Amino acid sequence: MLLSARNRIEGVVKAVEKGEVASTVKIEVAKPVTITAMITKEAVEELGLKEGDKVEAVIKATEVLVSKD
Repeated sequence: MLLSARNRIEGVVKAVEKGEVASTVKIEVAKPVTITAMITKEAVEELGLKEGDKVEAVIKATEVLVSKD
């Protein structure tokens, strides 16, 4: 399957809670996981980011897509 999303994390469905309109799917992901983030050059410089720094990835999304082969 081809998909343009950069942050694709494989996992296993651990629970499905079906509601009247929407459902919640809990996905257990394996470690290690690499997340790709595209940020501005200015942000990199302001944060002083360099290889080996410990950071936290905060994902803000209006959608999380689930795919299955």
